[in-house]
Amino acid sequence: MSKESSKKEEQGITVKKSENISEWYTQVIQKAELLEYTDVSGCMIYRPRAYAIWEKIQQFLDGEIKKLGVQNSYFPIFIPEKLLTKEKEHVEGFAPEVAWVTHGGNSKLNERLAVRPTSETIMYDAYAKWIRSHRDLPLKLNQWNNVVRWEFKHPTPFLRGREFLWQEGHTAFAAKQEADKEVLDILELYRQVFEDYLAVPVILGKKTEEEKFAGADYSMSAETLTPSGKAVQACTSHHLGQRFAKSFDIEFLDEKGNKAYPYQNSWGISTRSIGAMIIYHGDDKGLVLPPKVAPLQVVIVPILFDDSKKKVLEESAKLVKQFEKAGISVKLDNREGYTAGWKFNEWELKGVCIRIELGPKDLEKKQAIVVRRDNNKKEAVKLDDIVKFASKELEQMQKDMFEKAKKWMSENTVHVGTVEKLIEAVNQHKMAVIEWDKAKNRIDEIKEKAAGKCLNLPFKEYFMIDKEDKEYAIFAKSY
Repeated sequence: MSKESSKKEEQGITVKKSENISEWYTQVIQKAELLEYTDVSGCMIYRPRAYAIWEKIQQFLDGEIKKLGVQNSYFPIFIPEKLLTKEKEHVEGFAPEVAWVTHGGNSKLNERLAVRPTSETIMYDAYAKWIRSHRDLPLKLNQWNNVVRWEFKHPTPFLRGREFLWQEGHTAFAAKQEADKEVLDILELYRQVFEDYLAVPVILGKKTEEEKFAGADYSMSAETLTPSGKAVQACTSHHLGQRFAKSFDIEFLDEKGNKAYPYQNSWGISTRSIGAMIIYHGDDKGLVLPPKVAPLQVVIVPILFDDSKKKVLEESAKLVKQFEKAGISVKLDNREGYTAGWKFNEWELKGVCIRIELGPKDLEKKQAIVVRRDNNKKEAVKLDDIVKFASKELEQMQKDMFEKAKKWMSENTVHVGTVEKLIEAVNQHKMAVIEWDKAKNRIDEIKEKAAGKCLNLPFKEYFMIDKEDKEYAIFAKSY
């Protein structure tokens, strides 16, 4: 075996997605240079390619929440135990997952410090100092940070880790209707992240009482079923009511001079979103990235021979400048010591949206070969038209990837009339839709017989099965 063949074997994906999706996923995230394992289980290194995807999500969402008047801030990662225990239901919900700091150096601390599992408690202690009058409201703060939840389930990179990245918004309002509106406004932004950027279809709805956020009055979520047969909770938007305000003594004087408690929300989306995207779109060659979040949209691979090398590289460099001018991220792969075929495989593995092949024969015809990553569509395009052509293909690729994913989820969603049929469907790795009244008293049985859970109670627009005013629920296995 040649040295290059050996490298290719080591580099490429060695299992089919359809045959062993767990091993396939593990290979993709490592060989596509997204994550690296560490000696601490569930704590991963986000390599530049993964972090660049997260930055794309950040850029969109950060801009949109600022339009809503939200400001970014940062609160400490360490939370005194006395704060974490102030809201009883909240702490009970997180207690099994909290990592504690008990020593500073060799000295035992007087009070244990929780490593931030979420920031409600430390933020609301400060809110009690800042909110005194109705003029101080609304207060809208957000953090882009990391959190630690020391779960003892088997960690799955991106999807279920002990440390992960997210944003957490925490807002306070004088009126409940303002808070209720924001819950839905934020949920819509999250839908746009998933469907418009990650090309992953989601179902919006309300969490059941059992599944809502610990301490919330109600929780809204976006849910999706991935091709692994397991669902991912894409994000959540919670209305906390006045529960935390009362626990943390957050009071203000309203316009009539009366004391009142604000209504609060918290909401977040995490790097779990990247894991859902990988599973949805990846194939046996590796990553397939939607253009809106791809760190690299176009790669130019010149086909080099000694007698034409100079001309091919000069034309390739011109194309790079044209793409950059058009705002399309591009790279010229002019590395020596690797064949063009080896480079093709590498960039397919890493999910680059469009590959442009340019050789001496193409120069003679004043054209290049354009290959789309998602469908392997290959087309000869005139050099003068190539930037415009690629731009349109990127737009179409984004749409096609979403439609393909949406079709897959629809085909793997079944409507059932009994819990027995629901259990059967979930065991077949489907997402099952059922009337909530038929399932709500048999949750434990569904968990026991199918390892399934209620994801949410979808908004009416998703499943208008009949004209009767019935509430439906969706169930599936989940990460």
